[in-house]
Amino acid sequence: MLGGCCGGGTQATDTGLSTGSWTWRLPAGFPVPVVPADNPMSEAKVELGRHLFHDRRLSGNGTQACASCHLQSLAFTDGRATSLGSTGEAHPRNAQPLANVAYSPLLTWANFSLTSLEQQMLAPLFGDNPVEMGVTDRNQAEVLARLRQDPDYRSRFAQVFPGQAEPIQWDSVIKAIAAFQRSIISGNSRFDRAQRGELLLSAAETRGMNLFNGEKAECFHCHGSFNFNDQVNHLGLRLVDTPFHNTGLYNIDGRGGFPAPNRGLFELSGKAEDMGRFRAQTLRNVAVTAPYMHDGSIATLEEVLDFYAAGGRVIASGPHAGDGRANPYRSDLVGAIALTAQDKADLVAFLRTLTDENLLTDPAYADPFASR
Repeated sequence: MLGGCCGGGTQATDTGLSTGSWTWRLPAGFPVPVVPADNPMSEAKVELGRHLFHDRRLSGNGTQACASCHLQSLAFTDGRATSLGSTGEAHPRNAQPLANVAYSPLLTWANFSLTSLEQQMLAPLFGDNPVEMGVTDRNQAEVLARLRQDPDYRSRFAQVFPGQAEPIQWDSVIKAIAAFQRSIISGNSRFDRAQRGELLLSAAETRGMNLFNGEKAECFHCHGSFNFNDQVNHLGLRLVDTPFHNTGLYNIDGRGGFPAPNRGLFELSGKAEDMGRFRAQTLRNVAVTAPYMHDGSIATLEEVLDFYAAGGRVIASGPHAGDGRANPYRSDLVGAIALTAQDKADLVAFLRTLTDENLLTDPAYADPFASR
């Protein structure tokens, strides 16, 4: 059921570029990502993007980096229910992991209009509702000036974006960070190594995998790709599916309502049927990305399984009270599932095999300023 996850060896594609070369060193079964023609990959660009991603000088007040909400040790999440911006303002949603984001045809939890990392980057940098990086019309020249005063950045930008009178511009900053994000590939978990015949999963992990892929637990319907989700794009793919799902997490008014401003695609489309519809998150590294769901409202994997087994969530009291099981817009893929305590324990054991320990410590993604 997990398409593309089997096989041996390592697939690699070498692309020569004017500013250097880039070689995709992909795990077995991983297809080649799509890269925009106007932002080709290169080693120098990815390394520049790594520096910018971890640089607090990139925020308006100089206190926060992209990495502040996307920590490598937590598979590029932040461990919070919802993230905090550079001014202390709370974001309404949970920080998404960035590993394998190169394969995402759409970005963020519920936005059918964000189709590239370059486009998406505008929101955390310049957005004011909520404030994340806090770059504004009043301070953006100052932020760029901080970068231009750094001799290392002057050298790196000139190498990556040659022939420009002033290569340190916002367009170049965004392209470099997007290239770095595309380079973050995760496919060396215990599950992956078991698929390659390098180790054997335990009995509990194997039972969990079989449940995951079977009609009893039905997890594979939304998490059955090589990336354990159901929105993927890559070279050679003719049809790109972009489904969104209402899982019955809320039903605050008895008519299917979700609490604002977290109402899924409805926030953009205004269509009743889009209420509560969100993108299925990848389950790779899921054991280290708690808390869960779009608003971080479920704390543990065990609680997530209880939620899905019940076919939705019942909130007995408070402003969000309601029976999500009765949400009229709940996906047909979500329904009550008879899982024993052993079944749930086995499923959790399997989900924990999806952690790629190399990702969490790989120097290629690490903070280059950590030793300063």
